[in-house]
Amino acid sequence: MDLTLLEKPLFPVGKHHVSLLGLIAFVVLFGLGLTLARLVQSQVIRRSLTRLKIGPNLVAIGTTILSLALIVFFLITGINAAGVPLAWSAPLPGVSLSLVQVFLLIGLLMLVFWISSNTKRFLYTNFFANSGLDRSLQYAISQIIANVVLIIGIFVVLENTGIHLGALTVFAGAVGVGIGFGLQNIASNFISGLVILAERPITIGDRVEVAGITGQVQHIRARSTVVMTSDNIAIIIPNTKFIDSPVTNWTYGDPRVRFRLPVGVAYGSDVEAVRKALIAAGSAHPSSLKDPPPTVFLDKFGNSSMEFELVVWSTEMGGRPASYRSDLNFLIEKHLREAGIEIPNPQRDLHIRSGVLKIEQSDGSRSKS
Repeated sequence: MDLTLLEKPLFPVGKHHVSLLGLIAFVVLFGLGLTLARLVQSQVIRRSLTRLKIGPNLVAIGTTILSLALIVFFLITGINAAGVPLAWSAPLPGVSLSLVQVFLLIGLLMLVFWISSNTKRFLYTNFFANSGLDRSLQYAISQIIANVVLIIGIFVVLENTGIHLGALTVFAGAVGVGIGFGLQNIASNFISGLVILAERPITIGDRVEVAGITGQVQHIRARSTVVMTSDNIAIIIPNTKFIDSPVTNWTYGDPRVRFRLPVGVAYGSDVEAVRKALIAAGSAHPSSLKDPPPTVFLDKFGNSSMEFELVVWSTEMGGRPASYRSDLNFLIEKHLREAGIEIPNPQRDLHIRSGVLKIEQSDGSRSKS
């Protein structure tokens, strides 16, 4: 094949002309960039990076940025190969940065995110592990330090890649206006997250009740907190809910909680025998505390039964309160049955002042009274 045909200009681009050979080179290089970008996004690469103890969020962000950088790199390389020169060191139009500086900025920002993530992991799993501090406090300190490292790292990278923060004054003012309106909730949630980490009204593993949601705290993030319910459902709650709403923390300070279980027995039952049976039922459960011991109160005399209340102290409110309460009810029924104490059905007395009441039996015969 005559190479002159391949090198013959096909169409102009600005002051330059693109030949068939240059067009083929552009297509090959751009296709190579797309292929490598897909490879970076593959599960094999993601799993390999996860084995290096890189957080899943950082892996997702890093692979996405790297794939985009590969596409841009091979796109620019393909354009140059097509015969339209784009200088890597020349500033981009409207931006004082060159392509080399843009790629360097992306790489350094990814490095800062990686350092921040590993700083948190190192402090929490190694540095503070034998410090004697509470684990929730260790997590809070590690999270705050990681955020500080991230913020300082971003400032240092921007300054060293030619982006002077003093030139961002107008942009910062615009961002401030945006935060005051559209980003108000995000900013308030972020600040609330810092307050939660500093004051520690809730910590990892606490059983909390907020905004009608009850569950165990799994993660405390910058914007939200993940609470796992007893049905194994993860609920993501904005951090502001823990600041401006009443929060019930069942494991804050003293994890002991008093459980109250109402019990009705038939009239005529030996109240002392009832008391002993209920105390035995409360003491039989391994999760019931011995100090203070279970107690029984005769609450009131109801329409159909004498109403007692079994009071038991336990730490199960932070674990499985519903299962614990159910176990106690099973034990109460067992001990009352063994003691020969009846749990009555609702009863009503019917008084007939005048007239005739017809009673029909199952065999169809009738009697009058």
